[in-house]
Amino acid sequence: MNNKIILLVEDNPDDEALTLRALKKNNILNKVVVVHDGAEALDYLFGTGKDAGRDPIETLSVILLDLKLPKIDGLEVLRRIRANELTKLLPVVILTSSKEERDLVTGYRLGANSYVHKMVDFTQFVDAVGQLGFYWLVLNEPPPNQ
Repeated sequence: MNNKIILLVEDNPDDEALTLRALKKNNILNKVVVVHDGAEALDYLFGTGKDAGRDPIETLSVILLDLKLPKIDGLEVLRRIRANELTKLLPVVILTSSKEERDLVTGYRLGANSYVHKMVDFTQFVDAVGQLGFYWLVLNEPPPNQ
């Protein structure tokens, strides 16, 4: 399980720290790559920009994607993930503070695998992250070559 990489796309330093802490509290010791805006996420995923030369087929298991991001918003990142042959099957969990129904519906229409609202209560958030980790890193059977 530890060779499976989690990509966390989060621009808020407090939410980043909270998510990393929640993963650690749930003994999810997988490598977590953190990027802070939509452009960085796409560079990482496609091996471009500052990530030029990186193997884009690296063992990513799940993307935890915030929606309200600088440069390129999360919904556009999701749109580009689903439009690319190399990434279209990667599990994408929208992890956001947005309670807007429009974001929820659009996220699923664009191919999100899950939509999780960031809870204000730390204990609930830790539990939610633990369940996400268990499902996507242990239970879920990815498609071949993922």
